[in-house]
Amino acid sequence: MNVLQLLESSQLFMIIASGSLGLVVGSFLNVVVHRVPIMLQKIWTRECREHLEPGSQATQPADTYNLVTPSSRCPECDHRIGVLENIPVISYLFLRGRCSGCGTSISLRYPAVEISTAILSVITALHFGYSVQTLAALAFTWTLIPLFLIDFDTQFLPDTITLPLLWAGLLLSLFNVFTDSQTSIIGAAAGYLSLWTIYQVFKLATGKEGMGFGDFKLLAAIGAWLGWQVLPVVILFSSVVGAVIGITLILFKGRDHNQPMPYGPFLAAAGWITLLWGNDFINFYLG
Repeated sequence: MNVLQLLESSQLFMIIASGSLGLVVGSFLNVVVHRVPIMLQKIWTRECREHLEPGSQATQPADTYNLVTPSSRCPECDHRIGVLENIPVISYLFLRGRCSGCGTSISLRYPAVEISTAILSVITALHFGYSVQTLAALAFTWTLIPLFLIDFDTQFLPDTITLPLLWAGLLLSLFNVFTDSQTSIIGAAAGYLSLWTIYQVFKLATGKEGMGFGDFKLLAAIGAWLGWQVLPVVILFSSVVGAVIGITLILFKGRDHNQPMPYGPFLAAAGWITLLWGNDFINFYLG
């Protein structure tokens, strides 16, 4: 019996496979969350210098910085993190949450992201079972995780992630993976324009910007994947998620309730919930 037959016939093997893959992907997503904002900052800085000081970059070779290079190092002692120190969760436990070079504490977020990615991957795989939808849903889930964390940290949703997610949803609609092309295209347009309209009305009424353009693109991407019919459900779920996260931060983290919060994490969480249970919610409401 080969691996594909095991995935199709054994739920336990599906859990082990999706969970293990989720741990590995979660480790990579930690790199994405940390490096993508830095990569974009470097690009913006270089472009500003080229605009303000033409020719200045010709004599300054750019350092290579991407998701692969340079290798991961401790920010305190510059200790290079080896392969055995990069095993998801296990390395963190073995090192007791500290750098082997200088003993500096390693953020608990790293194993938390790995474990969370594994759990979400298992739930997604079990929900869709042995199908093409599972592969697409896992990719959708893994893309939403860094968007959630990057926006939460920086209040910025990178186009380098949201736009490929949008195009992927439109392309998948050609094969009716989650929805058909007409529904997907309308979903993308409606997702973008709905938040854009709210943004413009709020700006006219208050003179302030209530959200960023990245939020429009993220909802457009969700609409492209799942169709325009679920967009009200996404908005509803995002409000619930936002209320839960906001109250939790105020009660347990002492966050000022007047401090603005990014909307992207709520949209990302709502998009994943809608992917799995949005249609069930609609049917329950209508039925």
